Amino acid sequence: MNDQPRLFGIKRSNRDYSLKDTWGKNQFNSSFPAALACYLYSKGLKAVYYKTDKDFNKVLDYIGIDELYAVNPLGEDIYFSFETQYTPFQKYVIGQIPRNDLVILSHDQCVSSLEIKLVALPDNSTCEMEEEFYGSEIVIRPDTIIYLACSFINIYKDKPEKIKYIMGNIGENIKDWTSASEVLPWVYEIYLAIKRLIESSYETQTPIVMEPVWKTEGKSPKLSYNCLDVFVWSNCGILKLFMPKEDDFVTDENGKKTLPKISRHIRTMIWLFKMLKDFSEKGHFDGARIIDELSYNTKNDKAFSSSGLRTYPIMKCDELTKPRITKDEIKKIILGGGQNLLSPERRFDAIIYNSPDLFREDNE
Repeated sequence: MNDQPRLFGIKRSNRDYSLKDTWGKNQFNSSFPAALACYLYSKGLKAVYYKTDKDFNKVLDYIGIDELYAVNPLGEDIYFSFETQYTPFQKYVIGQIPRNDLVILSHDQCVSSLEIKLVALPDNSTCEMEEEFYGSEIVIRPDTIIYLACSFINIYKDKPEKIKYIMGNIGENIKDWTSASEVLPWVYEIYLAIKRLIESSYETQTPIVMEPVWKTEGKSPKLSYNCLDVFVWSNCGILKLFMPKEDDFVTDENGKKTLPKISRHIRTMIWLFKMLKDFSEKGHFDGARIIDELSYNTKNDKAFSSSGLRTYPIMKCDELTKPRITKDEIKKIILGGGQNLLSPERRFDAIIYNSPDLFREDNE
C-alpha cells in the first residue's frame, strides 16, 4: 500500500509530493486543482466550460478532462509539468515564452497548457447575497494574455494574413501606442476587430484557464458540504471577463465612438489586439514589451480582475450553486497524509475571526 504523501491521479510530475516544500501555498494552488480534475474524470464527470457563439453570446457547455488535458488523465503516458513553458507557442513570441501554471506532456511532447485559478466562493462582493447569487473573483496575470494571443494565432498558424485581414487597418494612424489619448479614438475599432476574431474563431475555440472553485458557508472559513468543482474558460469565453459592452461606448465631439478612459479591462483588450496585430505583420510579437510599454499609468502586476458581481452572470449554473464534489471526498484527493505537510498562510485577520473568545468580557 502506498502511504507516501501524494495527490490523486498525479503519478508522474516535476513536483515531489513526499517533500514538505511541495505542499506550500503557491504550489498547492495549482497541484490540487490538477488532481481535482483527475478525480472529476474518475467519477465520469466533465468540467463546466464557458464559451461563446459567433455573436459573442455566452455558451454554457461541458468539457471532458481528457479533452482538457488532451490525454487520458489517469493514463500511464501523462506527465504533469507545473510552472513550465509551453514550447509549441515559442515560435510566435520574441524572447522566452512565459511559464504557465500547468503543461501536460504525453510521450515527452507538450499537448496542452492551462493557467489555474483556484478561487473562493463566495467573494467579498457577493457573500452577503442569497446563496444562489454567489460569485467568485478571478485575477488574470499579464502572461496569460500572451498565451491568449498565442491560442488564437495557433488557429491560423500557417496563415498570418488571415489574422491581418481580421484585424484590418486599425492602428496605422496611431503613432504612439503608449499614449492613451492617441489610442482612445480607435478603441471602438479595436473592439470590433476582436469581435470579428470571435466570429472567425468560435468553432475552434480552445480551453485556456481552469478555475476550480471551493465553496464556504457565506464568508465564514467553514467549507460547504458541496464544496468543490471545476470550471474552464475557452479563449473566446474569457473575453467576456474584460471586453466592454456596446453600450459602454460614448460618442465624442468628432462623432466617433470611444470610452472615457483606458481601464485595466480595456488595456487588456488593447494588449491582445496589439499582439495579434504585430504577429499578422511580422510573424511574431514581443508580448513582454507590449505589456511593459502599454501600461497607460496603471501597474502591470495583473492584467485585470473581475469580481463575483461580474463573473456570476456568466458562470451561473447548477454546479456553481451546488458544486459536485463534497468535503467528504477531499480525503480521496489528498492522499498518504499529505494534509499534514500543508503550510497554510497565517493571516492575522483570519486568526482574529476564528478566535471569538478574544472578545468575551471578563465576567462572562
